[in-house]
Amino acid sequence: MQKTNPNKFLNISTLLGCMLFAMFSYAQTTVTGKVIDEQTEPLLGVTVLIKGSSSATTTDIDGNYSINVADAAAATIVYSYVGYATMEVPVNNQSIINVTLKEDLALLDQIVVVGYGTRKKSDVTGAVSTVKSEELNAYPTLDAAQALQGRAAGVEVQTNNGGEPGAPINIRIRGNTSINANSSPLIVVDGFVGANFPQPADIASIEILKDASATAIYGSRGSNGVVLVTTKRGKVGKLSVEYNFNYSTQRNANELDLLNADQFAAYQQQINPAYIQNDANTDWQDLIYQNGNIQQHQFSFSGGTEDINFYASANYFNQEGVVVNSDFERFTFLSNLDAQVNDKLKLGLNLFASRGSQNGVPTQSDGTLANGGGDDVVASSFRFAPDLGVFDANGNFTINSIGDDIDNPFAVATESVNETKTDLYRANLSLNYEIVEGLTFRTSFGYESENETEGLFRPSSLTITAGGVGGVAAISSFKRSNLLSENFLTYTREVGKGDLTLLGGYSYQNLKNQTYAAGAQQFISDSFSYYNLGGGSVQLIPSSARTISEIQSQFGRVNYDYDDRYLLTATIRRDGASNFAANEKYAVFPSAAIGWKISNESFFENVNSISQLKLRASYGATGNQGISAYQSLARFNSVYAVINGNPVNNVVPDQPANPNLKWETSYQTNIGIDVGLLKDRITISADYYNIDTEDLIIADDSQAEYLGFLTTASLRNIGEVNNKGFEFNINSRNIVGEEFSWSTDFNISTNRNEVTTLLNGEDIFLDASPGYFNIDETHVLREGESTGAFYGYEFRGVYQGGALPEGTAVFSGAVAGDPLYTDIPDENGMIDGEITTADRKILGDPNPDFTFGFNNNFTYKNFDMNIFFQGAVGGDIMNLTALQLYSGDSNATTDILNAWTPTNTDSNIPSVALRAKRISSQFLEDGSYVRLKNISVGYTLPNTFAEKMGVSSLRFAISAQNLFTITNYSGLDPEASYFGAGSVSNRDANTTRGFDFGNYPTLRSFNLSANIKF
Repeated sequence: MQKTNPNKFLNISTLLGCMLFAMFSYAQTTVTGKVIDEQTEPLLGVTVLIKGSSSATTTDIDGNYSINVADAAAATIVYSYVGYATMEVPVNNQSIINVTLKEDLALLDQIVVVGYGTRKKSDVTGAVSTVKSEELNAYPTLDAAQALQGRAAGVEVQTNNGGEPGAPINIRIRGNTSINANSSPLIVVDGFVGANFPQPADIASIEILKDASATAIYGSRGSNGVVLVTTKRGKVGKLSVEYNFNYSTQRNANELDLLNADQFAAYQQQINPAYIQNDANTDWQDLIYQNGNIQQHQFSFSGGTEDINFYASANYFNQEGVVVNSDFERFTFLSNLDAQVNDKLKLGLNLFASRGSQNGVPTQSDGTLANGGGDDVVASSFRFAPDLGVFDANGNFTINSIGDDIDNPFAVATESVNETKTDLYRANLSLNYEIVEGLTFRTSFGYESENETEGLFRPSSLTITAGGVGGVAAISSFKRSNLLSENFLTYTREVGKGDLTLLGGYSYQNLKNQTYAAGAQQFISDSFSYYNLGGGSVQLIPSSARTISEIQSQFGRVNYDYDDRYLLTATIRRDGASNFAANEKYAVFPSAAIGWKISNESFFENVNSISQLKLRASYGATGNQGISAYQSLARFNSVYAVINGNPVNNVVPDQPANPNLKWETSYQTNIGIDVGLLKDRITISADYYNIDTEDLIIADDSQAEYLGFLTTASLRNIGEVNNKGFEFNINSRNIVGEEFSWSTDFNISTNRNEVTTLLNGEDIFLDASPGYFNIDETHVLREGESTGAFYGYEFRGVYQGGALPEGTAVFSGAVAGDPLYTDIPDENGMIDGEITTADRKILGDPNPDFTFGFNNNFTYKNFDMNIFFQGAVGGDIMNLTALQLYSGDSNATTDILNAWTPTNTDSNIPSVALRAKRISSQFLEDGSYVRLKNISVGYTLPNTFAEKMGVSSLRFAISAQNLFTITNYSGLDPEASYFGAGSVSNRDANTTRGFDFGNYPTLRSFNLSANIKF
C-alpha cells in the first residue's frame, strides 16, 4: 500500500483553503444601509431581498439593515413594505445603500375613520372626505378649522370677523339646514363628541362625514355633518422628538381709497356751504393699522414598545393683530397614551389642555353699545373726518365733526379694553376588550370643562362712548362642562364570501352651562379697568343663569361586504334629548347605503386603464336638536316694577309650553361614484345630494298679547328648507419620478338652498344693518327663495330730471341727481309713479354658485413646493360700508369725486347730498373671487448633513398667504361676514350672510418655518 505524503496533503489543503478564502472574500460583499419613508422616519420590518435568490433580511427599529451579496457587481436588491411601492436598486459594487420608500396609494387601501370605527376607503358607502396632516399644516393657522378652507368639496369655512386674532370659525357642510337651530357640524375628537379642535400639528387626519349614511350613527346631531378628528399617537420604535417653528409677518391685505382732508372739505361744502375745514390731514386707516406677526412653537415626542406607546406635545401660539391693541396668545398641551395590557385588553388615555388670552378691539358694531356705532374701530376709520387730528386744542380726543357724534377710531382702539381668557381641559379614558375572537367591547368615559371670562372697560376719556356715564366696566363669565360615556360592542366574522360587521351601543351625554355678568358706571378713576367694579357709584343689574341638558342614545350598524363587490351599510340611532317636550323627547334616525365595486367584476378584468370603479347610493334621516334648554317648557321671567315709589321685583309669564315641539329632521339622498385610473394615478369622486329638512323650529309671533306672556313669539315646528348640490374631487399624481414629482388635488362643489315652507306662506323679514342706519329690513325668508335673500329697492341709475323713464320712479321730493328705482306694479298691475316700501323686491342671493380649491405639490430632489388656490363664484355682497360712505354724513371713497353733476350726467353715482340710508341694488356687488391662499417653498437638508448636526431630519420653508385675490368686489374683502348683532344667535348665523361692514381686515402673511426631527 502506497503511503500518503503528509507534507503534500498539507500543501494541497493550504492551497485549497486559500482559494476558497479568496473566492469567499470576492463574492461575499456586505451591503448596509437605512430605509426611511418620505417624512424621513425609519421603517421597521422592511423586507430586503437579493433579487433571484432566497437571501433576505429585514430592517431593524432604526430602519437599518445588513445583507451579504454574492455578486456585488451584478446583483439587485429589492425593498418591499406593506403600503409602499416596491423599489429595486442595482448594487454596482456599493457597500452602503440608503433608500427612501414612497407610499403606493394603489397598495395602501387607506383606512378612514367613520363613526365608532374604521373602514377601508374602498369599502366606504357614504360621502366621506379626508384631509391629511400635511394639508392642515401647509401654513400657520389658529386652529384646524381654519385650515380646512378649500380642502374638501361641500365644506365652507369662514371666520366670523376677518383676520381678527382669536376670531371664531364658522363651518358649514352642504349649506344651512336650519333657521333657528344650530347649523354647525358636530366635532368629534378621538371619539369625544362635541369637542374643540386641537392644534393642526397634533392632528393625524380629519374625516368629514357628509351624507346620512355616514352621519346617522350620530343621530340628532348629524344633520349638519360630522367632522372626525384623529390626533397623532405613538408608534413602536425608538423615541422620536420633533420641533416645529413658524414666524409670520402680517399686514392688512387691502385698504379703502378715502378722501383726504382737502377733498373731504370740498365734498362737505357741496352739502353744507358753511362747513369750515379743520387744519389736520389724518389718515385714520394708517393710524389704526400696524404690521402684525405670528410666532408658533410646537414640541412633541413619541415612541413606544409592543405593549405601550405614547405621544405628547406642547404648543405656543402668539398673534399680534394688524389693528393696534389686538392680539391673541394660547398655550396647548396634548397627550395620548395607549397600553396593550394583554392579548385581549387595551387601554387608552387622551389628555388635552389649553389656555387662551385675547385682547380685542371693538369691530362689527351694531350700534347698540355706543351712539351711532362709535365703538367700531374699523368702520369709524372710514367714517371719521380726515381734517381732524387725534387730539383737540384742549388735549382731549377729538369727536367727529359731521354726522353722528362718535369718538375717533384711534382713541377707541387704544383706550378700550376687551380681554377674554379661556381655559379648556379634556380627559378621555377608553378600554377595549376582546371578549371572544371577533367580538370586542369598547367603553370610554370623558369629561371636558371650558371656562371663559370676558372683561370690558370703556374709560371716561372716550367722551361719546363712556364720558357721559363716567366710564363703564363689566365682567362676564361662562362655564361649560361636557360629560360623555360611550359603550359599544363590535362583532366581525366571515359569512360565506363576505365580511360581516355588527355594531351596537349606548351613549349618554350631560351638558351644563353657567353664566354670570356684572357691571358698573361712574368711576372716580380709569386706573383699575374692569378689576374694581365696586369703585363705580352706579351698579348695573347683574345677571346669572344655569342650564342642564342631557342626551341618551342607543345605536346600531350593520356592514356587509360580499365577495369584495357588493357593499351594504344600515344604521339606526334612537336619541332622547331633554331639550324637547314630553311628547317628543325621543326620535329614531335610520339610514341605509349600498355600494357596487364594478371594477372587481369578472367582466371588468380586461379593463386595464380603470383600476377602480365603485357606485354608491344612500338615503337616511338625521336630526337637529340644536336649541337651548327649556325652550319647550312654560317659563317665567323676572321684571322690575315701581310700587309706591319703590322698585320691586316681580315674576311674570314669559312663554307658554309647547308639549309637541320636536326635532328638526333632515332626509338626505346621496348618489356617488368613485373612479381610479391608471393604477390609481388619478382618482375621481363625484356626489349628488338632496336634503329636505322638515319641522324647522321657527318662532311664531302670532300669539295674542292680551294673554300676558312677556315673549309673544314661541317656538313651533312650522317650516321646511331644501339643499341640493354636486361635489367633485380629483386627485392626480401627474409625475412620479426619482427626482421630480408633481401631484394635483382639485375640488369643486355647488349648493342650491331654498326655503320651501313657512308658516302660512308668510315672509319673515330680517335686519342685519347697524342700528343707527334706521333700517328695519335688509333680507328676507320667503318660500321659493334662498335663505337670507337680500331685500330692498332695485337701483336703476341716476334721475336726470324731467319725465321719468318707463317703469321707474323716485322718492317724493326727488330732484335731478337723486337715485332712480324700479316702480313695482301692485297686485292689479298698476304703478303709482312714486317709490314706497311696497316697491322693494328680492335683489340677490348671498350663497355662491360654487366653491373650489386647487392644490399642487411639487418635489425636486430635496426641494418641495406647494401652490394652493381657493375661491368662490357667484354669491352677492351687500356693501353696507359703501352705503354708509355714500350717504353724505361721513367721509367717502374717492369714487364720490365722479358723482353726478349737471355737467357730469353720465355718472352712475347719485349727486352729493345728505340722504337716508336705504338697502338697494346700488350697493349689491358680485362676491366672486380667486385667491392664492398659500405658496410655499421648502428644502430638506440631505441626511448626511443632518446626521452630522445630530438630527435625523431638518427642513426649512418660506411661504406667503393671501398673496393676491382676483375679484371685482370694491370692498376690502369678498369673504365678508358682518352679522349685525354679532352673530349671537343661531338665526343670525344661518340667515345673515354676505353683508360687509366694519370687518377686521383679511391678512397677507409672509412666513418662515423650520421642522427639526431627532
